[in-house]
Amino acid sequence: MRYVTGLQCHLCKAKFPAQALWVCDKCLGPLEVTYDYDAVKRDMTREKIESRPRNLWRYRELLPIEGEPRTGLYSGYTPLVKADRLAKKIGVRELYLKDDSVNHPTFSYKDRVVSVAATRAVELGFEVFGCASTGNLANSVSAHAARLGLQCYVFIPNDLEPSKILGSGIYAPQVVAIKGNYDDVNRLCTQIAEKYGWGFANINLRSYYAEGAKTYGFEIAEQLGWTFPRHVVSPVAGGTLLPRIARAFRELKEVGLVSGDLPTIHAAQAAGCAPVINALHAGLEFPDPVKPNTIARSIAIGNPADGFQVLHAVRSSGGSGAMATDSEILDAVQLIAETEGIFTEPAGGTTMACAMKLIEDGSIPRDESIVICITGNGYKTAEVMNSRVKAPAQLGRGLSEFDNFMEGSAHFAATKN
Repeated sequence: MRYVTGLQCHLCKAKFPAQALWVCDKCLGPLEVTYDYDAVKRDMTREKIESRPRNLWRYRELLPIEGEPRTGLYSGYTPLVKADRLAKKIGVRELYLKDDSVNHPTFSYKDRVVSVAATRAVELGFEVFGCASTGNLANSVSAHAARLGLQCYVFIPNDLEPSKILGSGIYAPQVVAIKGNYDDVNRLCTQIAEKYGWGFANINLRSYYAEGAKTYGFEIAEQLGWTFPRHVVSPVAGGTLLPRIARAFRELKEVGLVSGDLPTIHAAQAAGCAPVINALHAGLEFPDPVKPNTIARSIAIGNPADGFQVLHAVRSSGGSGAMATDSEILDAVQLIAETEGIFTEPAGGTTMACAMKLIEDGSIPRDESIVICITGNGYKTAEVMNSRVKAPAQLGRGLSEFDNFMEGSAHFAATKN
């Protein structure tokens, strides 16, 4: 590995080789990949990046694989949408939506992290690839395992949305539904990984998996013309994404690709599962676990594995956090759809709703640039919006019937005035 120097404990800084390790045997802290930034700086230029295919691997020097990428050749480089209509609606000057709801192949940001974890799983010799998941990760692990010909097991809570179960099952993995919430599933998978020697994307491969999330941040800066936004609002589930966005910005500055002040990063959670926001507001170093109770199931993780890193990233950036009720989440899903034509799952609604709260209370000034993270597609959780959508008008085939309908419609009356 030309640029990777190994793994290091996030807490005590103990060093480890770049193997299938995920927790420090000295203090039980999480492990993260370390790089030779001097070597990266010599070899990684804006011109080289821009000449490469538009996928997550264009930032190859800052990703932890040995050989060529095995999957994810069409993942990443999703749109950064300048959301002018939405900005006007909520009263801000410059607003962007980083839209991973169209990521390939399974329509969520998880295709980034799984591309890296799956490639590393093959390099480390794993023949079985799996995960513990609230849905999006199971979809992505199943798809990438199919592409690589790996045996696949995905473990989910037994009350998962039907569309997300279908979105995994179509790739023919073994789907295992556990009677419990995500934290119960994750504990079981940790035991299975150790006993059976399987590669789990978000357990024994987590150090590599998490690195894929940095590409979300790399792309934001590149798509803004190699500049940083002033604010980023990210959803928090297990805590993988937010601190790696922060790390991506630090690394871009470290290797000389972007200059200027680092962004302020804000955390968003559902009120029914907000351990990180609770800890942020209470001044705690680690979040206390909670029992999830929210429609935003993709971020309903009561004991986030990387909660400490999220708190550190938010505080060190000068950021803040907010939580949103289920009703506020659905309102925000509708708002994004009506103003920008993007249908996000409740995680995106959570991020939008929390961003609006932070704007209202002054934590995010209205005249500074803001990026809101949209991490999953609304079609996976469409049933949550059923009560929010008007039923179709039922008419016959004659023009006169339509004319009568238009005469009586509020829309037609408004257009005539």
